[in-house]
Formats: sequence, C-alpha cells, structure tokens
Amino acid sequence: MSDKVSLHIGGQRIENFLTYSIAADIYTADDVFALELANPEVAIEPGKKCELYINEQRELTGIIDRVDHSYDKKTESLRVEGRDLCGLLVDSYAEDFFDEENMSVKALAERLLRRVPFINRKDIIYQENIRGRSKSKGMSAVGIFDTDHAHAKPDPGRTIFDILKTYSARRGMMFYALENGTLVFGKPKSGGAPLYHLINRRAEPQNNNVLKGSFVRDISRRYSKILVIGQQQDIDEAASDVNVTASVEDPIFPFYKPYVLVDNNDEISPKLAAQMLLEKMKWEGYQLEYRVTGHSQNGINYRINEMCNVEDEVFGVRENLLIYRRMFELSKKDGVTTILGLGLPGVVQ
Repeated sequence: MSDKVSLHIGGQRIENFLTYSIAADIYTADDVFALELANPEVAIEPGKKCELYINEQRELTGIIDRVDHSYDKKTESLRVEGRDLCGLLVDSYAEDFFDEENMSVKALAERLLRRVPFINRKDIIYQENIRGRSKSKGMSAVGIFDTDHAHAKPDPGRTIFDILKTYSARRGMMFYALENGTLVFGKPKSGGAPLYHLINRRAEPQNNNVLKGSFVRDISRRYSKILVIGQQQDIDEAASDVNVTASVEDPIFPFYKPYVLVDNNDEISPKLAAQMLLEKMKWEGYQLEYRVTGHSQNGINYRINEMCNVEDEVFGVRENLLIYRRMFELSKKDGVTTILGLGLPGVVQ
C-alpha cells in the first residue's frame, strides 16, 4: 500500500512532498514535523492550526511554527515546520501567579489552560491507566485528579507544560496530547493485546518485516535498591521537619548496588518516588529501535502508546513492548520508512 501524507490547514489540503519527518514520543513534551513541499508556490502562514493525516488517519493536530521559502537560479524550495498543540503549552509561561492551600490537578489545569488557544478543556481526559485502546471522548475523571494537593504554588518563570507535568508526576501520572489534540492526564499503557508485530527470524527471512534494528541493555544507571529519604512537616509547627523513608528493590539486578535520594518535596510520597525512579532506570536500560518499511501494518498506522509484539531471534527477544517513540520519514536515501522506539510498558517519567 502506498502511504499518503496530507497537511490540512483550514480548507486547504496539501499533498506531494519531497521529504518529510513526523515524530511523536510519549516522553517528549511536544511532537514535531518538518515537510518539504513539491509545490513551493503553496501559500502557508506561520501560526495557523493544522492537521496531519497519513492514509486518511489523523496523526497530529498542531500549529505551523516556521515556513522557509528559498530559491536560486535553478531551484525553489518550501519547507514547513510545526508541533502538536502541546507546543503551545511548552512555549507559554504561566502569568497567573497564585498560592492555594488546596487545589486539585483538574482545578490547576482549568486555571492554567483557560487562555490557551485551540485547547478544548471540556474534552481533557483524566484517567489512572490506559490499558486497552482509548477511544471514548471525555472519559470520566479518576479520583486522584479531584483530590486536592496540600499546596499548589507554581513558581514564576515556568511554562504551563512544565507546571502541569510536575503536578501530574506528584500523582504518579503523565501529561501529553493525543493525535486529535485532546490532552491526557494518565499513564502509558501497561499491557493489553499487541496491535503490531515485528518479526526477524533467521530461518524464515522472507517473513521478516524489519529493515534494521538495535538493542541496548545498560546497567550503568540501574541499581539493586532505591532508598528515598523525604521530609514532611511535623504537626507541631515549632518542630522541625520529620524524615520519612521508603525503599524498593530490583530482584533481577545481578549484584548489590544501592542508590539514595534525598527528596525535600513533601508533595509526593517517598514510596511513590522510589517506585517511579526504579521503573525509569529499568526502562532506560532496556531499549530497542527498529526501522520498517512504510507507515502502517494491516491498515493501521504505527502509533505511540500501543503495544507491539517483538519476535527477534538475533536479539533473543520475544515479548510485548510499548511503542513510545515513532518517526515517519520520507528521504532520498531510505524512501518511505518508520522508526520505532520500544521499551518497557507502563513507565511514568
């Protein structure tokens, strides 16, 4: 199947590109794209809302950031760059300074996002865990997002994205945008049936569907035990802060190697902080990347936050992993390909 890419700006549909890269990463603040148009005479203005479709499936809703138009005696070129709607939150600084003793994540999001254009606050998804495919719109809120924090005081000079990400992490959650621009407070998928299959068998190379791959296993930043020493204010205001400790262990780490973190943030429990740090370290030490032909499998475009079954005899890997990073590419060297980054599922960063 020939992959069709189209850029929609208002009522304008733009196709035919010389090169492009369309990147998404659930652990990166904003998804980005860059397109080199075959027809440089198309009129495109920065600041316009846009949608990117691949095979008639929407893959990104965002803003045109930059338009580069150039020519010489022989050629003329037009390059368009942009980001998804999270790019607005990355660029926008919080100008509403407040100091609230009790404020939930939902109330904080409502307050910070009320002036941000193109963001529909009514459709924000709040959920603890995304296990299967999330299709419903305006899903019901999960209790932890309605629970008040002990203290909400965003520091001046911080972006809206940074503030929301920080306060989500205090509940063990993440903050990102879906392909249609809907904002999500939740976790990456932790399991479920795989939507894609990547195969690399020695005996049956005719059935392989990967062009190249890499596998990194690294224990240099992993530890057998994580100890977090936190502080909580004593009930008696005259008394000093009280140390609270928690620890978690990695049962498969090959030898004893402890890590100690002194965390003065009393908004997150030491137990949650230790568990999140352990999972992040394990995730960083187990990374796979593949390049495949085309942008879809069985008629479904490759997407982040989806489970993928990997059967790779060269690496000795046979398990379900999460696609956390994906880049659609059209280049003169490789043609139409997709780069997939895979890692352990359910990890919050």
